[in-house]
Amino acid sequence: MSEKEQLLQKIQSKAATVGVIGLGYVGLPLALVFEEAGFPVLGFDVDAKKPDALLRGESYIKHIGPDRVAAAFARGRISATTDFSRLSRCDAILICVPTPLGRHREPDITYIQRTAEAITAHSRRGQLVILESTTYPGTTREEILPRLEAKGLKCGTDVFIAFSPEREDPGNPTFHTQNIPKVVGGIDAASGDVAEALYAAALEKVIRVSTAEVAESGKLLENIFRSVNIALVNELKVVFDKMGIDVWEVIEAAKSKPFGFMPFYPGPGIGGHCIPLDPFYLSWKAAEHGAWARFIELAGEINASMPHYVVDKTVKALNEQGKSIKGAKVLVLGLSYKADIDDDRESPSYELIDLFDGLGAEWAYCDPFIPRAHLGRKNKRQMSSVPCTKGEFARYDALVVATAHKVFKDAGLYENVRLVVDARNIVRPSPAFQLVKA
Repeated sequence: MSEKEQLLQKIQSKAATVGVIGLGYVGLPLALVFEEAGFPVLGFDVDAKKPDALLRGESYIKHIGPDRVAAAFARGRISATTDFSRLSRCDAILICVPTPLGRHREPDITYIQRTAEAITAHSRRGQLVILESTTYPGTTREEILPRLEAKGLKCGTDVFIAFSPEREDPGNPTFHTQNIPKVVGGIDAASGDVAEALYAAALEKVIRVSTAEVAESGKLLENIFRSVNIALVNELKVVFDKMGIDVWEVIEAAKSKPFGFMPFYPGPGIGGHCIPLDPFYLSWKAAEHGAWARFIELAGEINASMPHYVVDKTVKALNEQGKSIKGAKVLVLGLSYKADIDDDRESPSYELIDLFDGLGAEWAYCDPFIPRAHLGRKNKRQMSSVPCTKGEFARYDALVVATAHKVFKDAGLYENVRLVVDARNIVRPSPAFQLVKA
């Protein structure tokens, strides 16, 4: 029996051990879904705090409840570790590691490369390796394949390699890991067959494409589509504001058309791991081929300018009240990049804080989902959230709504404030305070 046939048999009987490298917003839900489907699962992470928490039945991601984690680990099919030598026990290995940008917006695939080396060090015949991290077309073939073949393992015969982009949307009440259609493309047909079979055994729908490069490109197109359209409405927000037209009302009017239009909404910038970063993976790769992705670059420039626009609106509004931004007390409402989740990756709120700080404002933030700010590329400060109360809000000269948390829609919170700069269109007008849409 061939390696492919043996592996397919293990998958069909759910005897294949699934290894997941990277237990963050992508890897943890994926590991849980495979465990819940009946597979033995082994999770890997370089941060010992994550396996330790999981082994105690705790969750460090707010929208993944601790009850779900505790139940999974109590069944005994899943474990977590920092010991990458245990990769040799895995029949399928799913790579869910970060793919950030470098200082000059160039792709940083260091995490992928290090992971590929760790896999190769403990690889064996009969394994399936799937990259899920968003990256430029060709990464799977250029980074994963050569390392395994250098060890004498032939792809499609001895080992199987594929790409399947993550499509997580943290906090989405309708779509989650199990029911989001899973795109998958193999380095070769045999790899595609095995990868398709693995996902089909745990997820509701699998979309097979011809190559890993098509799968890699598909994920980039999804995120570029969103980036460009968000940039469009951000630009129109500025244009319509100068005309005295409310862009939010314009969008509501336009979306009444039952065909040919999809609403996108402006904001104080873009956040999350995908939209601010992934499009530049393609523009970088395109330049390597002598092509220039001008839409991607322009969209990036527009979206990157929005925190400055919001701060400028705040400065102007304070001036109208006879208050200088220097020394003004400014409260940024929301640190996470989207509503009602605890994910602050690439959040534009951090840039808002940097800009207010640079202008001499006395700033603070309020976010019940993130009581303490996470240190990272966007944030180097140790800071904590202030209480979400009307008494606390009344202490500030200006409140800047950066995240559309439901809690910030409570009109009672704004009873004693003077100025609200709303970049998310969630605060209702009131004669009690000045409301500026930004």
